[in-house]
Amino acid sequence: MFPICLGPRPLAAEVHFRIEEAHVMTTPQKKIGSPFGYRSTAQEVIAGIDLTGQVAVVTGGYSGLGKETVRAIAGAGAHVIVGARRPEVAADALGDVTGEVSVAALDLADPASIDAFAVHVAETTPALHLLINNAAIMANPLTRDTRGFESQFATNHLGHFQLTARLATLLKAAQGARVVALSSVAHRIPGLDLNDLHFETRDYEKWTAYGQAKSANALFARHLDQLGAAHGIRAFSVHPGGIATPLQRHLTMEEQTAMGWYDAEGKVHEAFKSVEEGAATSVWCAVSPLLAGNGGVYCEDCDVADAWVEGMPDFTGAQPHIRDDALAADLWAVSEDLTGVRFAL
Repeated sequence: MFPICLGPRPLAAEVHFRIEEAHVMTTPQKKIGSPFGYRSTAQEVIAGIDLTGQVAVVTGGYSGLGKETVRAIAGAGAHVIVGARRPEVAADALGDVTGEVSVAALDLADPASIDAFAVHVAETTPALHLLINNAAIMANPLTRDTRGFESQFATNHLGHFQLTARLATLLKAAQGARVVALSSVAHRIPGLDLNDLHFETRDYEKWTAYGQAKSANALFARHLDQLGAAHGIRAFSVHPGGIATPLQRHLTMEEQTAMGWYDAEGKVHEAFKSVEEGAATSVWCAVSPLLAGNGGVYCEDCDVADAWVEGMPDFTGAQPHIRDDALAADLWAVSEDLTGVRFAL
């Protein structure tokens, strides 16, 4: 179902992140009894948490869920560095956020921009405590980056893969860092094909491409956690819920109405979360003491999600393929090949 084809490795600089052999106990993919839930907000989740002295990076942290994530983390005392494709727009949008927030240019579809951003972060701090890979594009028409890579996979997965690699030394230095990868319930859409990640031989379908990228985000967090746990780096993937944000910019209102997101009068479905509620699970994964010693799991509604099994609703739980360690390792190897960036073992 998930064929593997490892192509030639492109020539590029490598990042060496050496991790000793370690046996990491996999955290069970099941609820842990969090006191928070579906309608909890980011501010409720972070109440009483002091992040003074910590540094966080949030990609795309100037609109939608990203901005509310930044608001919560900066409000708890952390210095938050926001990676933004439009830094001037980001600086203006973040003007009402209280706390220490800075903005730097970051285009996740441009490897040179990713490297420059990572250099800026390294010049800013000796250690990085939180990395929230929040930025994304969704269901856009077929576009490719300068390498010919399909844009949703390139931006949502490969860009964050390279960024995390470039920041790995800083994460290790924090001695207890957490990485949060924004996935989605769309990971349930079939289509992750390691032989044709960029839709070169199959017809492009925007939702298949989005589901593939969101599956990759979850698998990335799973494998990163296995590699990084020995150095205190724990990783989580997150389904934030259904939220009306600029992420839907490529969808017409007719499409969203047909999918039931809005009714005929343009009113959003009652099951949708507010932006404040949508940011809560990312923030919970970043700061909750309940997750100490845990990692590699897919989370939703401010708790670890249950593993999906036959009979459960399609829109909940972690599907089997994002719990597949062999698939996660294969995707990791392909991602190294495609980016030319190594987390050397």
